[in-house]
Amino acid sequence: MKLIELKLNEYLDILLSDAPAPGGGSVSALAGAQGAALLAMVCDLTTSKEKYAEEHSLCTEIREKAGALYEGFAKAIDDDTAAFNLVAAAFKMPKGTDEEKAARKQAIADGTLEATKVPFHVMEMASEGLALAERLQGHYNRNCDSDYGVGVLNLMTCMRGAWLNVKINLPGVKDEALAAEYETAGRKMLADGEVIAERIYGEIEEAL
Repeated sequence: MKLIELKLNEYLDILLSDAPAPGGGSVSALAGAQGAALLAMVCDLTTSKEKYAEEHSLCTEIREKAGALYEGFAKAIDDDTAAFNLVAAAFKMPKGTDEEKAARKQAIADGTLEATKVPFHVMEMASEGLALAERLQGHYNRNCDSDYGVGVLNLMTCMRGAWLNVKINLPGVKDEALAAEYETAGRKMLADGEVIAERIYGEIEEAL
């Protein structure tokens, strides 16, 4: 059974338990899905109002892209847990012979790389979501200010949480050049996202 197919209370009960997964990575992806869904909702509540006719074209475009991001985040909820399970399984592999040790070492490296790739991709999607939110700023139904703001907050939480999951796995990425690329690109996405999120949050708080 996929996490995304569970009832909300079932998912939360697993999260509440001592099960190691789902963990922070899946929760970060869920935050991203919520953020993208709220952006889509705000767009729908704008295009349904003739008062905002001038914004319909932009909101229709953003709605489509936010919907695609939602699907990507939803998939990543399970992808992150699957990546963690790869690493966990690798550590349980036998290590009695040199061949077994080598196979175990390679499996751990492969699993760790996957456990880095998944949250990094979540960061990329969060970055796209925040860019959409920035385009939407000032072009939506202002009765949705709080929904729009919470959507942005969820996307930023997603970004920060995914970054922590990238960081915790980076020391296990054996390709130093690739690890450095993840570090540099991740820090830039995080910094750029912070600027967008803080600007939007400040504008909304002042407007309410």
